[in-house]
Amino acid sequence: VLGDFCKRFKLKNTTGKRNMKKQAIAAGFVLFSFMLPTKASAASFDQLYVFGDSLSDTGNIYNASGGTYPLSPPYFQGRFSDGPIWVDYLGNQLGLKSTLFTTIPSTPIPTQGINFAFGGASSGLDNAILPNANLPGVLQQVLDFAGTLQANHQTADPNALYTLWGGADDLLFVNPKDPTTPISNISEALNILAGVGAKNILVFNLPDLGKLPADQAYNLNPATLSESTSEFNSGLATTVSALSENPDLNIISVDTYSLFNQASALGLTNVTESCLSNLDICNPGNNTFLIWDGLHPTTAAHKLIADAALAAIDAKSVPEPSINLGILALGAFGAIAVLKRQQKNKTLVSAGRVVDAKLSHTIVEN
Repeated sequence: VLGDFCKRFKLKNTTGKRNMKKQAIAAGFVLFSFMLPTKASAASFDQLYVFGDSLSDTGNIYNASGGTYPLSPPYFQGRFSDGPIWVDYLGNQLGLKSTLFTTIPSTPIPTQGINFAFGGASSGLDNAILPNANLPGVLQQVLDFAGTLQANHQTADPNALYTLWGGADDLLFVNPKDPTTPISNISEALNILAGVGAKNILVFNLPDLGKLPADQAYNLNPATLSESTSEFNSGLATTVSALSENPDLNIISVDTYSLFNQASALGLTNVTESCLSNLDICNPGNNTFLIWDGLHPTTAAHKLIADAALAAIDAKSVPEPSINLGILALGAFGAIAVLKRQQKNKTLVSAGRVVDAKLSHTIVEN
């Protein structure tokens, strides 16, 4: 074994007990480093399930409307943006792609994951913009998913990544003064996901809705929206904190509120106007605008959101099982034992040399 380690790590393999012990200690510390607990790779997710509204919709409302909403162009391939959205970017980074809900049968749950998000979805059961169109809100999307699992005697894939982002349409189009309803709906949706077996859940809070360029166009009160946004984010944080106490759950938070507030420092220099209303300086894929159409982020902003999500995933990666810590401890004790034995042998050798020296001195005198 020592010879193999010496060859692998180019250690000089010499004869002699002392050198062999040095080699053993060196090899021991190499083993020690390999026993350190490693983080679970984000690439280990095998599916991607998406629940949300227009911020996460990659074509469901577009397909449901027969390709008329949102109009492409200027919108990008059924997305509410001028290019790919964060779901596209993150999916590419993780090597995962979700099938649109509107293009699959309801059962069974496909193995590649599903994007359930619909533009205009409320946080609850229906659509905030088209309430009678039989389009699912965020909570209804989760209920549909859970019901399909139950009907097929399935549980949620514990190795999949589940993302949930909603609540904005409630405040923008239903009641700007009522953050408690979306808090309740999103909290219920999260608990249902956890209850059916989801382990890795990516949760987004809301950017400051009071700073959107479209507030004036929709006669919305920016101060009211900003206050409601803060209350919603605080309530969501409480729910996430409670769920995070469950050791079987990996709840990953993405702080889009702070991200949007720092957009100027991240290169999106125009944070007050919509790109679409400035066509003389706005081109598809323009990387200086934060907002595309007054409500939705540009593709450049979506790229920042995806990067923030991936960073949050990496930050919350879970160490390998604790058995590695036991092996690590054994390795550490073994290395310490070798060092102690070596030091003890050095002491004995030193003492022997002193005796030999005294004896030699006595013989010379005699």
